[in-house]
Amino acid sequence: MHAHLRLGVERDHEAQVFGYGRNYFHFENLRPFAFFVEYTLKLSGMYWRGKRNAARVQVRTNTVRSVDLPAEFDGFTILQLADLHGDMNAIAMARVAELLGDLDFDLCVLTGDYRGATHGPHDAAVRSVATLLPKINSPVFGILGNHDTVRMVPALEDLGIRMLMNESETIERNGAAIYIVGVDDPHFYRTDNIEQAAAGVPHDSFSILLAHTPEIYRRAAHAEFNLMLAGHTHGGQICLPGGIPILLDSSLPRRFGAGAWKHHGMDGYTSVGAGTSIVPVRFNCPPEITLHRLERTS
Repeated sequence: MHAHLRLGVERDHEAQVFGYGRNYFHFENLRPFAFFVEYTLKLSGMYWRGKRNAARVQVRTNTVRSVDLPAEFDGFTILQLADLHGDMNAIAMARVAELLGDLDFDLCVLTGDYRGATHGPHDAAVRSVATLLPKINSPVFGILGNHDTVRMVPALEDLGIRMLMNESETIERNGAAIYIVGVDDPHFYRTDNIEQAAAGVPHDSFSILLAHTPEIYRRAAHAEFNLMLAGHTHGGQICLPGGIPILLDSSLPRRFGAGAWKHHGMDGYTSVGAGTSIVPVRFNCPPEITLHRLERTS
């Protein structure tokens, strides 16, 4: 049923520039905008510097402390890969694969946007994800973003990724459990359903929400998730010195645009992502993959 719904919404809106989704205007669907930005950067002489910046993926760490975390999960580490856009960021993906060989983690989550374009072919994007999986020796969970089509789900699941389409999964360790909940894209397609996704999660459990964008932070906090992991914003991607974004392409306060944040007792983290969107450049906003370490507090 959900696949049928998602396909119908995609057919009606996937290339729409005005008037659908959370924002009224969607730069990512306006291809002449990408040509304009790239041409302007080349005229200024900044393009190639920005492209080199986009390949310099870093490992960031984030510690989440909670009294609700079961003692058995103290030290549990989650790797987040966000906004890969792998079919337009081959050099960055090679850097991600290189970094993965040196990391130790218990679970990997992919928070959407595997494809560079918002519509059209997706095979190259799936292949780019496939190149990373041999470096990941843990369970992998994924969700879809606004650049992704539901047609990708069978191929991603064939790679061994458990795609969460408004669903949850239980992670068990020594008789204790935490819950991973994933919703479909809340930004453009707006096919997320927190209530359905969390229906099987016990009220007093430690739960983590995977959402492509942090724009649903209010509902997530009121649903009493302990942690929300998101991406989508790219941290602005092209920022002023000091990491001040020129544009976030999201309808939320800027403090939610990158890094760790908190709302009504819920911890959150917005990854700036490993890839790039619209144009393959970054300024004052280094790409990242993120290790989230869970710690129990008394």
